[in-house]
Amino acid sequence: MRSNHLRTTETRTVHQEEAAAAIQALRKEIEAKLVYNVGKQPAVALNHDWLTAAILAVRDKIIDRWMASIREAKRSGRKRVYYLSLEFLIGRLFEDALGNLGLKEQMREALSLVGLDLDSIAQLEPDAALGNGGLGRLAACFMESMATLGVSGLGYGIRYDHGLFKQRIVDGAQVETPEDWLSFRNPWEFQRREIVHEIGFGGDVTSEAGWDGAERHTWKPSEHVLAVAYDTPVVGWRGDTVNTLRLWSAKAIDPIRLEAFNAGDHVGAIYERSRAESISRILYPSDSNPAGQELRLRQEYFFASASLQDLIRRHVQRFGDVRNLHEKAAIQLNDTHPSIAVAELMRLLVDVHGLAWDEAWRVTREATSYTNHTLLPEALESWPVALMQRLLPRHLQIIYAINMRFLGEAKAQGVDEATIKSVSLIDEEHGKRVRMGHLAFVGSHMINGVSALHTDLMKETVFADLNRVLPNRIVNKTNGITPRRWLINANPGLTQLLRETIGAGVVDDIERIRDFERYVDDSAAQERFAAIKRANKEKLAEYIGEQTGVRIDPSAAFDVHVKRIHEYKRQLLNILETIALYDAIRAHPERDWTPRVKLFAGKAAASYFQAKSIIRLVNDVARRVNSDPSVRNLLKVVFMPNFNVSLAEMIVPAADISEQISTAGMEASGTGNMKFALNGAITIGTLDGANVEIRQHVGEENIVIFGKTAQEVEEIRRHGHRPGDIIAGDPALRRALESVAAGAWSPEDRGRYAGLCDAIWNSDYFLVTADFASYWDAQRRMDELWRDRTLWRRMGMLNTARMGWFSSDRTIREYAEEIWKVPHSRTHG
Repeated sequence: MRSNHLRTTETRTVHQEEAAAAIQALRKEIEAKLVYNVGKQPAVALNHDWLTAAILAVRDKIIDRWMASIREAKRSGRKRVYYLSLEFLIGRLFEDALGNLGLKEQMREALSLVGLDLDSIAQLEPDAALGNGGLGRLAACFMESMATLGVSGLGYGIRYDHGLFKQRIVDGAQVETPEDWLSFRNPWEFQRREIVHEIGFGGDVTSEAGWDGAERHTWKPSEHVLAVAYDTPVVGWRGDTVNTLRLWSAKAIDPIRLEAFNAGDHVGAIYERSRAESISRILYPSDSNPAGQELRLRQEYFFASASLQDLIRRHVQRFGDVRNLHEKAAIQLNDTHPSIAVAELMRLLVDVHGLAWDEAWRVTREATSYTNHTLLPEALESWPVALMQRLLPRHLQIIYAINMRFLGEAKAQGVDEATIKSVSLIDEEHGKRVRMGHLAFVGSHMINGVSALHTDLMKETVFADLNRVLPNRIVNKTNGITPRRWLINANPGLTQLLRETIGAGVVDDIERIRDFERYVDDSAAQERFAAIKRANKEKLAEYIGEQTGVRIDPSAAFDVHVKRIHEYKRQLLNILETIALYDAIRAHPERDWTPRVKLFAGKAAASYFQAKSIIRLVNDVARRVNSDPSVRNLLKVVFMPNFNVSLAEMIVPAADISEQISTAGMEASGTGNMKFALNGAITIGTLDGANVEIRQHVGEENIVIFGKTAQEVEEIRRHGHRPGDIIAGDPALRRALESVAAGAWSPEDRGRYAGLCDAIWNSDYFLVTADFASYWDAQRRMDELWRDRTLWRRMGMLNTARMGWFSSDRTIREYAEEIWKVPHSRTHG
């Protein structure tokens, strides 16, 4: 026994010595990067310098694994996934990489040896400004899950200089300023100077007979732009596989016209450079004017063409022939933005590589699949034929040829004329426009929705006729989130509780989290769960105080509504209920009101007036409520500016109530709902998007559902909605709306919300009035649940325990098996 004890002690000592040596080695690596890469001595280095040095030290540890993953993919010759997305909302990468590599505590100790705190240093890393909302965040989760599951994948997007915008709140209003995330360069990326593709625009198309008598087309663009590749490694869990995110930056072929410059035209000399670089300058430039529409289409074609040229180059180098491209490449279009890829792939296969039309179409269709993320008509995109003729004349020819063949086959099947008009790639009735969603549908072998409800609605609404003409292409792949980012990194306290109760294996296989259900009635586990939530709330409350000056009570219920600001997401419904609650508290101070913090965050598109008005209203309400002593801290309203991934990582673990209140039938899936529920928040929501499946998994007793169903919404719209009658019959709603319309919340500009209120009173397309009473009742149900602390904790723990299915690992496995047909591992191992 004594001998065994000695051996155990010796082993422990060896491990401790090895750990200490590894920490010292990491410290030396960081200091070396500081001196030789950053060019600073430790004595004069700033925190930003130390951050860069630490990132470069971690990056070195990734590179060998990255190269090994690339070599293995080449050696095996296996099929590869190419994920095309206009957004990749990857957030900060430093702590994410440390967590996936298992180096977080080692880095903490190494930095402490030079007098630095990891958490403070990590906060200096800017969020990568490469997306806006759920679409980009989903793409980031998918890239991480592909690496975690060993799926060989490469993401393609645009390297935006300034992203969407940095949101400031000035006098309650949103003000857009440029993002500056690249100001201090990006230490994660590698510029690939040798990977440059030429992208054409405009010009004309010539035709001539080929050697076999078939007509050959040659596109002669009048303008050329260079797409330059920048690569970022994407580390999977445990670092077993590292995939690549390749982003394209637009450059002019000639950076300056020297003749013009020397002739005194200093501005005109760089016009072509400015025009070219504008393509990758801003995400989602306003398309409310013709110039903005043209830039949007230029962006979409630029990144689709560069990506396809690149993946074909890679394929030909490895396999020698494009004819088997579909056997070795799975091209996933993430939403409608990359739809022009269908026409571009046909152009490259037919015009550049010489394939016959039918063979090229077979390769294109079998290689391509399309994820639809919305039922909103404006998001399905359509471009004026005249614009496409001027900008992409060859592609318009190809689209017309695809359409002619497709409609010919449909007519041969006996499809009627009304349906032919509906499924045509060209909309002839609204100014002659190319339907990009239709192009993606016809050019893909599979089309997927992102929740069960959304997929059903796709079949019944926007793609109903296409689904009848081309049946069995639509499938469902419910979205998911990566538990590494949204649980392990964002909520280390809860992660530690899970490890202690159900075992460390939960971090390797999130579906084991279901075992946590055994502890929901354990008083000690409940107390620990509540203490973790309280600590997260205290951290967020301190941050809110620093950023906004608003002091909030961590013991209040944190009622959180954070997402892109849009009328269908119904932040307006929430703030109207807040006004009604404020009135009720003042009218009945004797009641037992639940203290609440109403927390809002999100960006409105720069040209979206109604959404920006909603932000202004939230801030006007906050200004008055937060300064009114009569509510006795029972109600606080906060709008947090510049919502991004890093802010979400702080808010999500601290939330008590998750607002998922979109108009039923309009939210494709949502992923915020999954993040909040995984971290123990209780959802208040409509039966929309993935809320439907969340209810099925967590149990209807552990979620609060209200409002009209998607079918009821459709019925109301079909038979006519009369919001005025509803308002007249609901005193609380009427008082809230009348106070907003009369300028009670904006005394300095009493007409500020006249348009917003008129839209509700006269049309109310998003059914705020129809769901207000049900929403009010659901919120009062939340009050009742909150007062029973044991029940509330139990519900939160059950939400956490039953959310394992909503991992993006599960989603990626389904894509891999059913759409891409590529191998994967069930877990990271």
